[in-house]
Amino acid sequence: MIPCGPRDAAFKYWRAALSVDREALNLLLVDSEGPVEEGSLLWRHLEKSDPSWQPPSETEHQCHLMVQTMEAWFLADPEALAKYYGQQFGTKALPARENVEQIAKSDVERSLREATKKTQKGGYHKIRHASDLLARIDPEKVRKRAPHCERLLLTLASARSGV
Repeated sequence: MIPCGPRDAAFKYWRAALSVDREALNLLLVDSEGPVEEGSLLWRHLEKSDPSWQPPSETEHQCHLMVQTMEAWFLADPEALAKYYGQQFGTKALPARENVEQIAKSDVERSLREATKKTQKGGYHKIRHASDLLARIDPEKVRKRAPHCERLLLTLASARSGV
């Protein structure tokens, strides 16, 4: 896994990786930045926001989205959030929706800010907190509450087993 920064940088690096080794497991993983229509092709969703995102052919299986934003995955494991932030973490500020991918990006951001504002670590900050939180959340909890995460984890599992 190679974090590449903003979406455009991730796309650029992913395309470069494809040109170096098409046989490697080169997956693009970016925020969807909004709701994804069920059953839609993921590239079509990305092209709607930026028409320059023209994928090479036959790469739909390599396109993965964090819907609507990476932070939605954190909401799937409120226990891990509470443990990470400690006392004064406001669990009640988190949306209770079962499918965390249906929570609007603005609501995810607002609820994290609200839940963390009184903690010793301070309010949620992507640069300071996201990597630690990704390492702490339970993937089994996330995959149950985030269908696109489930798709990514199945892709990784099948690549590992050589299927």
